[in-house]
Amino acid sequence: MSAFRIALRDLHQSMAAWRLWILLGWLEIRQRYARSKLGPFWLTISMGVLVGTMGVVYGALFGQKVGDYLPMVAVGIVAWGLFSGIVNEGSNAYIASANYIRQVNTPRLIYVLQAVWRNLVIFGHNFIIVLLVLLLFGVKSWGSLPLFIPGLLLFLLNAGWIAALVGLLSARFRDLPQIVSALLQVAFYVTPILFSGRMLSGKHRWIVEFNPLAYLIDVVRDPLLGSIPRWPVWALVSGMAVLGWSLALAGTGRYHKRIPYWV
Repeated sequence: MSAFRIALRDLHQSMAAWRLWILLGWLEIRQRYARSKLGPFWLTISMGVLVGTMGVVYGALFGQKVGDYLPMVAVGIVAWGLFSGIVNEGSNAYIASANYIRQVNTPRLIYVLQAVWRNLVIFGHNFIIVLLVLLLFGVKSWGSLPLFIPGLLLFLLNAGWIAALVGLLSARFRDLPQIVSALLQVAFYVTPILFSGRMLSGKHRWIVEFNPLAYLIDVVRDPLLGSIPRWPVWALVSGMAVLGWSLALAGTGRYHKRIPYWV
């Protein structure tokens, strides 16, 4: 059987076992916040403080209106928290589940889906910040809001294949999770989260134009801020998802049987 067919079968079995990875994700969240009164809302509180502080301080430094800048920062930071959480935890997906992988014959990608689901739940808590900011400053266009759903779906698809790929590589090379974490910290500052492409002068536009993460943020943030992403952005993000999952599935199928030995 070809490597790609092995990976497709694994993906199908992982999706069919949705009850398992949802349960595992819930259990990990409950275990992480055991005996805590607020649970994951502690993350929401800390992120809310971060959004408010950075929105006011950087808005003043950049000379931006709070009503325009704070919603942009709020959506950007919350979306980045979802992306970085999926990729960071995805890099440890197989390593953290080594006991399950070695003892139970389960599909491999189920542990990647578990990381995606877990961070999606946390994103749901943090999205309260976005709702409060939009309620405070108003929704600029109700017509663009429905596009947030397909934008979030493409966002998750791209974060998912990156998590699957780095998870596979991290199982083989144990230094990679630390490298991924460091790269994400650098990517945060060069991705338009605290700034927008319009704030850059002409000779610095390449920072946004050649940054694929900028387009991932745009398909989630723009509909909430009242603008419709251009069709090249949709095409690029969709193409990234197709090519990325093809690469991730090819690697997963190729090294499917080696993962238990690596972890």
